[in-house]
Amino acid sequence: MKRYDFLVIGGGSGGIAAARRAAGHGARVALFENEKLGGTCVNVGCVPKKIFWNASRIAETLHDAGDYGFTVAGGSFDWRALKTKRDAYIKRLNAIYRDGLDNSGVHTVTASAAFRDARTITAGGEVYSAPHILIASGGRPLLPQVPGAEHGITSDGFFALEKMPRHVAVIGAGYIATEFAGVLSGLGAEVTQVLRKEKILREFDHDLGALVTAEMKNAGVTIAAQSQPTALEKNGGKIKVHTAAGVLGEFDCVIWAVGRQPNSGGLQLQNAGITADRRGHISVDKFQNTAAAGVCAVGDVTGRKPLTPVAIAAGRKLADRVFGGEDGAHLDYANIPTVVFSHPPIGTVGMNENDARAQFGAAVRVYQNQFTDLYFAPTGRKPRTMVKLITRGAGEKIIGCHIAGHSADEIIQGFAVAIKMGARKSDLDNTVAIHPTAGEELVTLR
Repeated sequence: MKRYDFLVIGGGSGGIAAARRAAGHGARVALFENEKLGGTCVNVGCVPKKIFWNASRIAETLHDAGDYGFTVAGGSFDWRALKTKRDAYIKRLNAIYRDGLDNSGVHTVTASAAFRDARTITAGGEVYSAPHILIASGGRPLLPQVPGAEHGITSDGFFALEKMPRHVAVIGAGYIATEFAGVLSGLGAEVTQVLRKEKILREFDHDLGALVTAEMKNAGVTIAAQSQPTALEKNGGKIKVHTAAGVLGEFDCVIWAVGRQPNSGGLQLQNAGITADRRGHISVDKFQNTAAAGVCAVGDVTGRKPLTPVAIAAGRKLADRVFGGEDGAHLDYANIPTVVFSHPPIGTVGMNENDARAQFGAAVRVYQNQFTDLYFAPTGRKPRTMVKLITRGAGEKIIGCHIAGHSADEIIQGFAVAIKMGARKSDLDNTVAIHPTAGEELVTLR
């Protein structure tokens, strides 16, 4: 049996962050990962997605160039060339993660791990023991149980595409579906986004979802609302999407983006005295502790705020508490900012309006405005930008900040800091605006 101070199951962002921080505190650490280091974000998530989103934004800029006086020669987009460069970049990141673990003194085991008991795991035919074990096994795309579902691809399949499909159905209303639909449309594909209900991004503030839905329609994305797929049918090189109302259409590619599920099924949690919920998520307290003493969990496998920076922050706080002497260290899950790289992008932090009114009622006051960013003053395209503040009480403490539009992804970070520090509406009012910018709209709202 091989003995360590800390065993980490999963080599994604959360697991690596916790492992390296614990090793930095002097712990003997082993990390187990049977696939590429970096997890979903690096390999089939936010990093490759952002690269392709950047490409689609460049396509939009080339479209606008003529309105700014530039003569741009016609050209075509080479999906495979960008994919080659993207894959090379990810391969470098994989190596950087490996070097980082090695340099930190973390022993990396390329194998799947499973519990033998709450202090012991097996991996690669070996047995490992430690007083502290972290589950950071991440998640994977969900494939729905409908006939012919296998004819579609998930987000993993999207990142494996060798060429751009020309006629695409993206099934889903969440941020992954919306990002894929926007990227493909921006690069020239004919895209239909298939929604079970009326609009996209329903889990976000309703005004954000409404604006992004409208702007994507304006950009040429077909929104097929209230269209629950009942089956996919392969017909030669085409895929038919069937709904209760009939055949929605035939497509070169169908992308399922209907949710994700945790990678917990193969961990043999019962041997450690841990029971996952019906979806496979592992329940944790504010210190990331599971029901088994000494066993913790972070990241997507917990179902709490499935965002890469959240997993990293939670993993580091955990290591500081267990090995760094910071007894009360834990991640505060309130006011965590996030961005959706849609077209246009959205940035959001804090409560949405509906939740705020449900909790605080008449104490809520909302400030918002819509405008056209100065960037679009000379262009034929006139997408809208929206800014929205949600405040509570006589002191108007800001409990929500939401932006949809050009540069929202960059603007939100600074306002997230202010809100985390307890900013009030008067603090923004007393801040001199930077003109002309989109961000100034948040400090001039009346």
